[in-house]
Amino acid sequence: MAQSLVAGSNFGMFSDRTRMRMVERLRQNGISEERVLAAMYEVPRHLFIDQALATRAYDDVSLPIGQGQTISQPLTVARMTEKLLEGRAKPGRILEIGTGCGYQTAVLLKTGAEVFSIERLGGILDKARQNLRQAKLVHARLVHGDGHLGLPDVAPFDGIIITAAARQVPPALLAQLADNGRLVLPVGDQEQHLWLYEKTAEGMRQTQLEPAKFVPLLPGKQ
Repeated sequence: MAQSLVAGSNFGMFSDRTRMRMVERLRQNGISEERVLAAMYEVPRHLFIDQALATRAYDDVSLPIGQGQTISQPLTVARMTEKLLEGRAKPGRILEIGTGCGYQTAVLLKTGAEVFSIERLGGILDKARQNLRQAKLVHARLVHGDGHLGLPDVAPFDGIIITAAARQVPPALLAQLADNGRLVLPVGDQEQHLWLYEKTAEGMRQTQLEPAKFVPLLPGKQ
């Protein structure tokens, strides 16, 4: 993978070696899906955070992006993306709840997914649009709205990813999953875990994954 990835990218002060070290850390932590690893390498994470924090862009840490929101650590982004794509030859149509700074959106686009993303905070969404334009990734449909409702007009989705912690899974989102679709999200309040929901012929299968720490999933829009 290294040779093919290194050939096509050069993002200013951030060397190929820096991004490759991040990818190798992801491998060491169990990420094995090559499409995800390639996307994590290719997306310039430093474009999605404040310039003052840019030196930490490729560290495995979450960072503030304003209005009480954060960009998730690379391992969390990679893990959720991998679980969403697992077993699929093509990513298909993906709904993201919580656009944030646009980084997870960018990673999904780089895997080849058709991405729809909802953000409740108008100011954050405007910044995400700028970030994605700067990264030359403008093919996602970004919506200012309440993520609890999903996008019934364009459902069903092959995958749904929620980047904020819910107390319970919004029923509207489960209803918008396609057959054999997958939903990945953090669930909980003080104590959170990632969960995987899979829509099978026998019903909805639920699997608890690792502990997580996300901002809460809130209703409405601002």
